[in-house]
Amino acid sequence: MFVLKYPVEQTDPPLSPRETLPTMYDLPSEDPEEPGLPDEFHDLQPQLLSFTFRPQNYFPDRVFCGSDMNLYYDVRHQNWYKRPDWFGVVGVPRLYDEQDLRLSYVVWQEGISPLAVVELLSPGTEKEDLGETPSEVNKSPTKWEVYERILRVPYYVVFNRYTNQLRAFTLSSGRYQELILTEPRVWMTTVELGLGLWQGEYQGINRLWLRWYDVEGNWIPTDAEAAQQQADIERQRTQEAEQRTQEAEQRAQEAEQRAQEAELRAEYLAQRLRDLGIEL
Repeated sequence: MFVLKYPVEQTDPPLSPRETLPTMYDLPSEDPEEPGLPDEFHDLQPQLLSFTFRPQNYFPDRVFCGSDMNLYYDVRHQNWYKRPDWFGVVGVPRLYDEQDLRLSYVVWQEGISPLAVVELLSPGTEKEDLGETPSEVNKSPTKWEVYERILRVPYYVVFNRYTNQLRAFTLSSGRYQELILTEPRVWMTTVELGLGLWQGEYQGINRLWLRWYDVEGNWIPTDAEAAQQQADIERQRTQEAEQRTQEAEQRAQEAEQRAQEAELRAEYLAQRLRDLGIEL
């Protein structure tokens, strides 16, 4: 009896959704027409900027940092706003009217414009952030125009995390001029602080981050880092104290051993003299 055997068709295993469906790179998180949809970097980087913005010539309760917050700038068009990735203001109360957390930053009420604005470049907003988008008639001005001509923000910094390029602009004759940076650092004399690129770990992520540094070039620690540094110092002091105690105990033991050895030698010599008939 013969059994006919048909060849079994060979098929490739099915592709996984990870291989067939759009990735995060195909589905961007940011829409210029709908602000408020930041990616993870846009969440973490402003935190680090706020935690390390410590102007030495201002009390902490006279410094305010905002990120992804509506910044209202024109009393004639009270609904117009920009939403910087991060901005810092000095000389204003940390709390609104000294008592409440801010819902937004309203320049005509605060009376002080930001000292510095940082924009984190994204493909959808890069042209506007760099002043390459032309203004339109009867529409709100671009970010660049607001920061440069209306708010006159002294320091405007942009950072591209894809290329790790830092660019900085300052006002000169009413217009932004780009600073020529020999290294990725910008010093701001009025607050005795600098802003630069730091390679390190923040929130478990090791990469280049924007953060503030002091007049000696030291990176300003966050509260958590300062607490850890203090804990390390205290631990080192404890270890050194324990080591000194151990060394003192060891010296005491050695001294006691030497005393015992001296006593044994004296007793031995006394016995020898007695054996020779010499009484002490």
